[in-house]
Amino acid sequence: MSKISVLLCLLFLSSSGFVNGSDEKKIRIYELKKGDVSMKVTNWGASLLSLLLPDKNGKLGDIVLEYYSIKDYTTNTTNFGATVGRVANRIRGAQFMLNGTVYKLVPNYGKTVKNSTIHGGARGFADVIWNVERYQREGNRPTITFSYHSFDGEQGFPGDLIATATYTLLGKNQLGLTMKARALNKATPVNLVNHAYWNLGNHNSGYILGEDVQIFGSQITAVDSENIPTGEFTPVKGTPYDFLEPRTVGSRINQLATGYDINYVLDGEKGKMKLAAIVHDNKSGRVMKVFTNAPGMQFYTANSLKDVKGKGGVLYQAHDALCVETQAFPDSVNHPNFPSTIVTPDKPYYHHTIFKFSTKPCSSGVST
Repeated sequence: MSKISVLLCLLFLSSSGFVNGSDEKKIRIYELKKGDVSMKVTNWGASLLSLLLPDKNGKLGDIVLEYYSIKDYTTNTTNFGATVGRVANRIRGAQFMLNGTVYKLVPNYGKTVKNSTIHGGARGFADVIWNVERYQREGNRPTITFSYHSFDGEQGFPGDLIATATYTLLGKNQLGLTMKARALNKATPVNLVNHAYWNLGNHNSGYILGEDVQIFGSQITAVDSENIPTGEFTPVKGTPYDFLEPRTVGSRINQLATGYDINYVLDGEKGKMKLAAIVHDNKSGRVMKVFTNAPGMQFYTANSLKDVKGKGGVLYQAHDALCVETQAFPDSVNHPNFPSTIVTPDKPYYHHTIFKFSTKPCSSGVST
């Protein structure tokens, strides 16, 4: 084989993500493309960086918030697009008991004192480089699978764990995300979440308060002043959290301290795929339907964003995006009445979500 042929092979392997040695631990960006739809992801935190879709006039736009530079992800404070784990969301007191043993985690959350854990600890799955197991850029099912080996005791969690996150462009204007985890030697809690920040108008179009939202959850998990579940469930009907019928995000947001950041108990059969939410942007006409097998969904209106430099130099502010994070209930490991998040070598973790995109003319509501 000629030197030129060898060089071309190496370039192909590198661009495909199939590399060996020290190169394997570099931060890389990968693209998936199917028709008019294209997206980019990175092996840093198995994160979604962008998703380009046509609006009602056929004009392409990017609907995912992203940092200005890939290097900004290494000092990440927002979890833009990341695969969050080992246990996403909050764990009260940064500890839990499992099989008679108390496990103490790395505390990194608290409004006054950081005495609880959020998103897996100070160095969660969003803050590490994942391996690329499979990558197909184009074709009928463009896909990429990331994997991460979490070691026993990482951030205080028990047991070795292999986690995977697979992004796939499906059908017409559909994004599938499958997250799996396998405990190798000990029981452990797992709750993997994708933390994409969505703005269906375009990532740089500002406030999402005018976007219509419908959430198929009749209850929320009630929380205390630290936004950690108390173990009780509260009906949403007639409250600011009532999105049982379509309404704009901003219609009742002024009744809350800073905005939405709450877990919805999704209606539907446990463990089965169900419609979790519909989001509609009137100006662009884009519609996003979220389907999942998870029991809950965190609805978050990017309340903490302030002058975060994004792609193109735009400065993201509070309420410039929304998150619809399908998940297990927060702090499940400390509430026996919540669906279990415990994974064992004989009981693997499986979390599947599909985002279906379409367009429709301007209207005052969202249809199913």
